[in-house]
Order: sequence, then structure tokens, then C-alpha cells
Amino acid sequence: MGYWIWMIIVSLIAGIIFGPLARLVLPGKQNISLGWTILGGGIGAFIGGLIAKLLGVKDTPGPDWIQYLIQIICAAIVVAIISSRNSKTKAA
Repeated sequence: MGYWIWMIIVSLIAGIIFGPLARLVLPGKQNISLGWTILGGGIGAFIGGLIAKLLGVKDTPGPDWIQYLIQIICAAIVVAIISSRNSKTKAA
């Protein structure tokens, strides 16, 4: 149980970094707030961490660059989903 709580906390902290990075790699303008960006980055980091664990690249000696890349890609996907939902809400 402690592992999952720790992973959620670390993912939310990583969202502070991965959320804005995700917005940088996405084309165009994303009409979402900083809070949604961080939350999307945290969710993406969590999902990316799970994928990295399943692929066996989560715990490697030195920096886990493959895990970070997977997390940024997942964060970009989540931020894009949040952005698209937000633009549909404003258009309606």
C-alpha cells in the first residue's frame, strides 16, 4: 500500500515538471490553466510510471531516461485530452 501512495505523491510532484514539458511538445495553443497542466502532467507521470514498470525500465542504474520519456509522452497525451475537452466546453 505504501508503494502506491508514494508513487502518487511522486507523480504529482513530477507533474509540476512534466505538465509544462508536455505543453511544449504539443503543437498549437492549449487553453487550460496551470492547475490543469500540472494535474494532467501528474496523471501522465503516474500512467507512464506504470507503463515503465510493466516494461521493466523503471528501476535502472543511473537516471531512468526511458521512464522519463514515457512519462512525458503520457503527460502530453493527457494534457491534449484535457485541452480538447476544455475547448469543447468553451465552444458550447
